[in-house]
Amino acid sequence: MLRALLGCGRGTSRALAVATVVLLAAGFACRPGRAEVAPLPIRVVVVTTFEPGADTGDVPGEFQFWVERLPLPETIAFPQGYRHLRYNPALGVLGIVTGEGAERGAASIMALGSDPRFDFSKAYWVVAGIAGVDPVAASVGSAAWANWVVNADLGFEIDARDMPHSWTTGIVPFNRTVPFGSPAPAADSIHGVEAYELNPSLVNWAYRFTAATPLADDANLRRLRAPYARFPNALRPPFVLRGDSLCGDRYWVGTSMDAWAEAWVSYWTGGRGTFAMTAEEDAGILQSLTFLAGAGRVDLQRVLVLRTGSDYSAPGDAGDAASLLAQDANSNGESAYREALEAAYRVGSPVALELSANWSRYAERVPAAP
Repeated sequence: MLRALLGCGRGTSRALAVATVVLLAAGFACRPGRAEVAPLPIRVVVVTTFEPGADTGDVPGEFQFWVERLPLPETIAFPQGYRHLRYNPALGVLGIVTGEGAERGAASIMALGSDPRFDFSKAYWVVAGIAGVDPVAASVGSAAWANWVVNADLGFEIDARDMPHSWTTGIVPFNRTVPFGSPAPAADSIHGVEAYELNPSLVNWAYRFTAATPLADDANLRRLRAPYARFPNALRPPFVLRGDSLCGDRYWVGTSMDAWAEAWVSYWTGGRGTFAMTAEEDAGILQSLTFLAGAGRVDLQRVLVLRTGSDYSAPGDAGDAASLLAQDANSNGESAYREALEAAYRVGSPVALELSANWSRYAERVPAAP
């Protein structure tokens, strides 16, 4: 079927070949005795956001371990997106690199979800990426399944040098005139979506299924943890947790920003969310999936977001924000980069494999923890 989706047989005439290109763009391909090919049913979509080089054999990004280890052996052209797709026909698992940032994340997922070559009506979506980690919540190398994805970019902002002295932040919600004005506005408004709640039963199942996953610890992680004596969770060896994703296109660090992030997540989730990971793309990805669900293309109850800590979002006991930023800059942005990539695959892949390998169980019924 994959060959039929990607091209035609040797005996195709030039005129038919031209027609085939047109039909392929509309989701068709030539096949003996049949003009139309049914969309390829996908069981699991693995969503990653960047890969600095090739899919295999060089410095890895979020995609490489999935391609090499799951594996994802087949390549599918995806010119309307950021990068080609990878596919495992035996497992029914499709992999995508969206590109970094909310815009690329949203555009790539909308392009994929609208692609007529694929049937995503029963597919599970596993977003697996690295992130900054709040030292209050967890340690570098840890992995957090999100119940909530919160948007960090929507709102008003006054520079801290110009804000009233009584304010703790210059960031103000839309439709309010002070930070964290009560009551909180509707999370979904003409300004955009401030918070997305994922299926709690599915998230709880994924967490319980992977909670005991052994995560690598090493001298680098122990060195990074050492300055965080005031943060018990930041001192722990890497572990799996439930913790929420705050998404914005600007990287930020510092104790004051962390305090804002913790309050911002709580504000938009009615006190039910707990900030753990700071990322870029998740809100954009969720917006596209929400639109696609409205068109009947995807099932929003089948979406999971996993983020792993590649660096701390606030300094330790004796540090400062500028020093932490310099530390991360000197390590190409993430001081626990390799360990976080490893954790994303170690925790995310058992879920993807369980869902795909036991498709007869999960195709019609979304798993839930007992």
